[in-house]
Amino acid sequence: MDPADEPTSRPLEGTVALVTGASSGIGAATASALATSGAAVALAARRRDRLEHLAADIRHRGGTPLVLEADVTDSEQAADAVGRTVAELGRLDTLVNNAGVMLLGPATDAPVSEWQRMVELNLLGLLYCAKAALPHLLRAAEDGPRQVADMVNVSSVAGRIARPGNGVYSLTKHGVGAVSESWRQELAKRYVRVSLVEPGATATELASHNRPEVLEGMRGLFTQFLEAGDIADAVTYIVTRPRHVAVNEVLIRPTEQER
Repeated sequence: MDPADEPTSRPLEGTVALVTGASSGIGAATASALATSGAAVALAARRRDRLEHLAADIRHRGGTPLVLEADVTDSEQAADAVGRTVAELGRLDTLVNNAGVMLLGPATDAPVSEWQRMVELNLLGLLYCAKAALPHLLRAAEDGPRQVADMVNVSSVAGRIARPGNGVYSLTKHGVGAVSESWRQELAKRYVRVSLVEPGATATELASHNRPEVLEGMRGLFTQFLEAGDIADAVTYIVTRPRHVAVNEVLIRPTEQER
């Protein structure tokens, strides 16, 4: 067996992960889970107070966090977050592109600013982070302790199914799926694994950013929800696979969610 394929209780020991949107929900849960698996974790988001709270918890449990206050819709801030991760933690083995926003509602009533915000964060923010991270991920795959690197892009069930009221959100998430598959094929033989995670209804604050009338229309739409930790488990599973195993895509829904 290749030494890089041997299982350990802390399989990410000696590696560094950067998680965007780490101030709450799936991002915070994922950062915590990766730290538990041994990775030093850079926490990127706009809300520094929440990042500091998460960092304190990771540090209390013996982990190594780095707080990065950053708006990844700004290409310079996204590149700086990657650069600081490498400069202060020494390398970059895992990038989790989790930052995103979901603003729903009928197209006829939607403010164009909401559409712009989703394109800027869900697509451009991901692209900016990926572009800055790729040279470091390729280097980690060549000389890292696991001889493999990972980019995990968090999409949504909406990246598979478009419904009334989620057109632009679905557009952005279909785009995440498309670029992930293209990059997967491009980077596979260089051992940078590109994976797509598509959560269904999850109990986070994602929906809370919608307008009141949209929130009212969403009430009762789902009767069961995943927890953020359920998605973090999936991400951790993906990035802790042996070098020869690539999990290309995970669609994960609450048991009762039909579509």
